[in-house]
Amino acid sequence: MPDVIINMDDMNAIFSVTDVMGIHRESVSVELTREDPGSINRTGGGIIELTVPETRSAQDFASELRTALEAMGYVASEPVDDDEEGEI
Repeated sequence: MPDVIINMDDMNAIFSVTDVMGIHRESVSVELTREDPGSINRTGGGIIELTVPETRSAQDFASELRTALEAMGYVASEPVDDDEEGEI
């Protein structure tokens, strides 16, 4: 049986998606307990509220999260290459 409480691996899977989508981490609210079937919602204030499912991996949920965020209008951004920062 999976852990009922989320862990850092769960959060890393979520942030691997939200960071690329340009969503500030303070705009992501994740329930501390895992509950089926899981959920992905955006509040009127723009906060992304997530519940990680109990019986699926966080990686599976992250894939679903990316699809849901794209449907909400979020777009993945290109990663910034630190070597190019500040160059003209």
